Amino acid sequence: MAAPRILFVKLSSLGDVVHNLPAVTDIAERLPGAHIAWAVEDAYVDLVRLHPAVSEAIPVNLRSLRRNVLRPSEWGRMANARRAVRGKGWDYVIDTQGLLKSATVARWAGRPIFGFDRKHAREPVAARFYDVKVAVPKAMHAVERNRRLVAEVFGYAPREGVRYGVATPGEPLSWLHAERYAVLLHAASRAEKRWPEERWIALARLLAEYGYTSVFPGGTDEELGRAARLAHAVPAAIAAPRMGLREAAALLGNAAGVVGVDTGLTHLAVALGVPTVGIYCATRPELTGLHGENATNVGGAGTSPSVDDVAQAVARGGE
Repeated sequence: MAAPRILFVKLSSLGDVVHNLPAVTDIAERLPGAHIAWAVEDAYVDLVRLHPAVSEAIPVNLRSLRRNVLRPSEWGRMANARRAVRGKGWDYVIDTQGLLKSATVARWAGRPIFGFDRKHAREPVAARFYDVKVAVPKAMHAVERNRRLVAEVFGYAPREGVRYGVATPGEPLSWLHAERYAVLLHAASRAEKRWPEERWIALARLLAEYGYTSVFPGGTDEELGRAARLAHAVPAAIAAPRMGLREAAALLGNAAGVVGVDTGLTHLAVALGVPTVGIYCATRPELTGLHGENATNVGGAGTSPSVDDVAQAVARGGE
């Protein structure tokens, strides 16, 4: 019997893509030799390719198309994505995102399409696109919801413990001259998710006392400016240059530890097996917080943790 051809659809964002990795690990162990493909926003293709069980990463440029809707090249790229998904003889098409946009991409692939039922999909209308609808409680952590959906499709019970299945890439970082360093992920898409700068500085100074160099990354110009300010206030700290996703993964994966706000890179650090502390100020960690044996969440919706709270979590080493 030929190995099944499986297409996952999980387009974005970075944290959501990370949360889908354990489901891929599960099914790869359950069905060795299966051809596993993944349709994902092109910004996250490099992350998906870090999982050795993913045979094919299909870039989808929905975000870029929305920003450049009048650019013919973007429509051409979208047509290429549709061709890459269609006519591939998929045995299973699994939409673990549960949004209208992901359901639309799943529909390109043909049938059968599996997804959350109307009551449990993030956007109920998405369930209209699925041939097989699965009830998975919303009260579960996002990682476990993905795992449960896939387990229901293939008729097995997920094993205990979460395994993301990705390894640190060997990307050279010529600008990094520190043997023992901690990455402090201060940047977040929304202001309410951020931790005050003075607390980052106090934490980094504590880490310096124990011999750790603090590295402050940033993506946008504003974030890079904040990283430079923070690094300037801490002895021997480093403001990282702008990086691609593989470089960021290499930085995180080789760190002694990571502390970050609710952002995708913090979840990626957990997936890479690094002791990681998540700082939550505006969101609920029980549903979308860091998830893994090496992860600790502090704070919560409307509760910004103190420097002492975070320092104690760091001292526990992510246990």
